[in-house]
Amino acid sequence: MKVFAITLGCKVNQYETQVMLSRMQEAGFTVSDHAEGSDVVIINSCTVTAASDHKVRQTMNRVRRTCPSSTLVLTGCMSQAFPEISSLMSDADIVLGNTNRAALVPHVLRFLEERKRIVDIGKHEAGEIFEPMHVERFFERTRAFVKIEDGCNRFCSYCIIPYARGRVRSKPLPDLLDEVQKLSANGYREVVLTGINLSAYGQDLGLSLCDAVEAVCSVPGIERVRLGSLEPEQMDDAVIARMARQKKLCPQFHLSLQSGCDETLQRMNRHYDTAEYRRIVANLRASFPNAAITTDIMVGFPAETKEEFEASVAFAEEIGFAKAHVFAYSRRPGTRADSMRNQIPNRIKEERSARMIEVTQRTRDAFLHAQLGRTESVLFEQMAEPNVWEGYTGNYTPVRIISAYLHPGDLRQVILQELRGDYCVGRLVTLPLPGETRPEKKLG
Repeated sequence: MKVFAITLGCKVNQYETQVMLSRMQEAGFTVSDHAEGSDVVIINSCTVTAASDHKVRQTMNRVRRTCPSSTLVLTGCMSQAFPEISSLMSDADIVLGNTNRAALVPHVLRFLEERKRIVDIGKHEAGEIFEPMHVERFFERTRAFVKIEDGCNRFCSYCIIPYARGRVRSKPLPDLLDEVQKLSANGYREVVLTGINLSAYGQDLGLSLCDAVEAVCSVPGIERVRLGSLEPEQMDDAVIARMARQKKLCPQFHLSLQSGCDETLQRMNRHYDTAEYRRIVANLRASFPNAAITTDIMVGFPAETKEEFEASVAFAEEIGFAKAHVFAYSRRPGTRADSMRNQIPNRIKEERSARMIEVTQRTRDAFLHAQLGRTESVLFEQMAEPNVWEGYTGNYTPVRIISAYLHPGDLRQVILQELRGDYCVGRLVTLPLPGETRPEKKLG
């Protein structure tokens, strides 16, 4: 029997989807490349915004139309945060939350035998431990994502995630080492550490994120370690200094900003101000040469004045982000921000989004231009077109080169020579190995 999965949302969801597929495979299912023709289709949902919920419904409706005989499983954050609503979504044959992912396989087998709808959404409880899970191989990926933390204790005024994910809990170091050692044995050379609030790793274990970074960097065969999204208030001087001693740690830091205005940050219930954020960025750049600082920026938060927005724009320009995900505030029922006064009209949010995107695109262009002439190690992932390979440097600069002899997962030194849109064109530093040939055509 065949199983296919659709992942909506973050890298943590991507990892958890991989776990579910691996468990289904262990139970005798074959992982499919398409929903059509699959016996089971899993939708791993996101609920970060109301728009995310709408996308979940659209996805479910589309799958049910195109795969009328498939067993449809809804799981993930939407069903966990809104169990009453999710349980009424009749397109789903099985509805699970985040707390009982281990029940996926037995519930699927039971449904296939009895054909009776199953709804099983447990509550997050105080004192939860990190759900045991591991992945040894990723389908169609050259870098390995490893979830090391779950939950969040911060309760930003716009965010539903603490209700979908519960409180902070962390993967024990022995389990982390075991998983990464197996990934290394399977040929993975880069590991990306992910979490719902990654910076909070270890708070429940008497550890810190530095402990996880050092453990993964110690594994032979792993040549690059990358961090997922970070919350600024955890990145103090001691943490940065300790991380800087790990030469395998990639100099790319996705440091969530949300707003470059202190008044807006206070209404968001963010636990830092722009002065602290500025200091952290300066320290990262001093400690990690040629570091890329990437971020998320929200515009149109309730009561955001024109002056507050302009302050946020000016701060984004000052920091000079290598890349920014800009998005308009979307009301999320169940959060404090949803009931705040002075909600911003959509027209104004769209105008502010366009302005912020324009500014952060300029800073990205400047960052990419600054990479030209450098020699960097590039992890190649796939062919963008025949003999044109694409990959990423340590600071996540996208690179393309001409080569007839690379393979997914190759890590090679490349001179970055030219900027083409949103990527750099380069050439390999080393000559072809015996028996290899280099094509003569030009890129473009």
